Amino acid sequence: MPFDYRNTLRMFAVIFLLGGMISVAQADEDHEHHEGGRRAVATNAAWQEECGSCHVAFPPRLLPAESWREMMSGLDKHFGTDASLEPAVAQEIAAFLEQNAGKRKPDPVAKPLLRISETLWFIREHDEVPGRIWKNPLVKSPANCAACHTKAESGKYGERDIRMPK
Repeated sequence: MPFDYRNTLRMFAVIFLLGGMISVAQADEDHEHHEGGRRAVATNAAWQEECGSCHVAFPPRLLPAESWREMMSGLDKHFGTDASLEPAVAQEIAAFLEQNAGKRKPDPVAKPLLRISETLWFIREHDEVPGRIWKNPLVKSPANCAACHTKAESGKYGERDIRMPK
């Protein structure tokens, strides 16, 4: 039986179209991370006070609920620091983070990501940042959002509010 190129082309066309639909859905979901996205910036006084006392209180939408659960269960070893909280405060913050977490489905096999800077969204958004910026003493690491994002404290990361240190 001769090879039918038309069926093969049809199959590739279907795969291509499905891939495009998935990419559009992913782009829509990623759009929520931007200042112009549809979701309002969620706030909670305990989260702002406790998390914001050491670093920018990262918007809950930047990680999925599973990642926030993992992070909150290990505050005694929070990136090399004991960030333990009173149980009632920890419970309030954990509930806030989970309720307002990103909607992206985590990989069921992989361990939850705890660093926002390791998410695919972050990597894509920051791929054009020169290495010298990350090494700048005013920046120090990708976790220091406020070094470049002038409105990071209010949960806004729009491109018009970026000022990279020299």
